[in-house]
Parts: sequence; structure tokens; C-alpha cells
Amino acid sequence: MIECEGLVKIYKTDDLEVVALQGLNLTVKDGEMMAIIGNSGSGKSTLLNILGGLDRPSAGQVRVGPWDLLKVSDQDLVKYKRQTVGFIWQNNARNLLPYLSALENVEMPMMFNGKVDRAYAKQLLEWVGLKDRMHNKLTQLSGGEQQRVAIAISLSNRPQMLLADEPTGSVDSRTSDIIMDIFRKFNRELGLTIVIVTHDLSLAGKVDRVVAIRDGLTSTEFIKRNPNLDGAPPLSGVGVDDDVHEAYVVVDRVGRLQVPKEYLKQLEIGDKATMEFDGDKIVIRAPKSTEGESA
Repeated sequence: MIECEGLVKIYKTDDLEVVALQGLNLTVKDGEMMAIIGNSGSGKSTLLNILGGLDRPSAGQVRVGPWDLLKVSDQDLVKYKRQTVGFIWQNNARNLLPYLSALENVEMPMMFNGKVDRAYAKQLLEWVGLKDRMHNKLTQLSGGEQQRVAIAISLSNRPQMLLADEPTGSVDSRTSDIIMDIFRKFNRELGLTIVIVTHDLSLAGKVDRVVAIRDGLTSTEFIKRNPNLDGAPPLSGVGVDDDVHEAYVVVDRVGRLQVPKEYLKQLEIGDKATMEFDGDKIVIRAPKSTEGESA
């Protein structure tokens, strides 16, 4: 569904140049539900904006289904945003029109697309648990209910992919669980590809795969496994539900990998390291002048 290779995004002003993505590689399968995590400034929101057609990449390759987002025309980009991708922001104000009812909000994207399907709009609100609230104005709904309206809006034009930027960042833990259950329902029953950007590691543990972004590059992946199915012992996952996720360092197509900073710090490795192949493993060491333990 998503294929990014060597993806670069540079923001320029008269006296400043910021590289937000510096050669990122990412593949997301059709029908997958995954999360992207990273610290502030890591590039995760920039990536989501590019995938959503809200921003243009500077270089590299990025495809979503049949769409080449590096080469797509402005006119086709409008079609892409209306037909292929749904977007949910953390800030409800970017999703919702407060003077309309929940049902009218869901119908609004349909109107822009030229066909209002009221029956489907009602069905969406029923799916997100708002059957009895669909005629209420937004001021009559709680923050969690408004976020569920936003989910229904994002699906109003039957997209193939849903992008969510911190979708549970402004709600309590119970509402967060409800929202994640809704995502899982749409993922399983509709085959919807879902990509969630979050800093909440507990939320990341509820998806099948987690990709960590650091300094504009993918650095680590955490893939869910069920140790009860394969007889394996509990798996070690750095920072994400140790019982169900296993951590992998990402190796790109030219053989580069990012060693986690905590490992480098423990080994007292700065800007240089020695590396050797020792039969069945690769050994990374600090230079002899500041030699630490082997990796």
C-alpha cells in the first residue's frame, strides 16, 4: 500500500534549511495496521503529511497504491485526498465544523465529492457508537465523542487508507481504548490500511507493527508475535509491550543501520567505531583509545 524509498523532505526559508526526512525507507502492506513512533522533531508528522497529500516530498520515491506522490499533479492530488486517504488530527477543530450536527459533519466530505449518501453516513456513526447522538451539535458531545465523529468523517468517502496523527492524544485512557477498538474493527472487517503516528508506547503496543523514526530515518521496528503459538519464551521489545513485540534494527537497501543511542552511550562510542565479523555475528566496538564493551 505504501512504498517509500530514500524519501527526503527539506524545508527552506531565506536563511534556514531544515532536513526533516533524510532518506527514509518504509513499506506498509495493504490491510496492515501499524504505528509510527518518534520524539518531537524526528520527522514522523512530516511523513504523515506527505502520505496524506498535505505536503510534497523534496526527493526520493513515495507511492501509495497506484499514486506516485512525487510526480502527481495538483489536480490529481485533490482526487487522491478525496478518494484514497482519510486523515484524523489530534486537534478536533481541524476535523469538525462546530455549527453542524454529527451527521452533517460526516456528510460534508461526501458533498465535496459530489454524492451524499445519508444511509452510509448514519451507518458510520453507528459503527463508532454514536447511533443515538448523530443529530447532536458538536457542543453537545464530549471530546471522545467528537473524536469518534472525526473517525466517521475520515471514512465518509470510503478511503483505502486511514492516517491518524496522535488520535488519542486529547482523550482519557478509557476513550483511547474505545478508539483503538474502532480502528481494529475497521482494519479487520473492511481491510482498511491504518497508519497511526503516536508518542504513546502503550497505544503502539496495540498494533501489529511499530516503526520508530529517529532523525528523519527509520531506526527500529517492533513486530508483534504470540509466544504461546510458537513455544518461544517472552520476547524482548525495547519500550513496547515486552510480552508481545520483538525489536529489530532496520537495515536499508544499501546496508545502513541505526544503532540505538542507548547502546552507543553504554559503549562510549561517539562519531567512530570499529566493526568486525566474528563467524556468526558482527561485533561493534569503541575505538581502542576509548574502548568499551563489545556490542
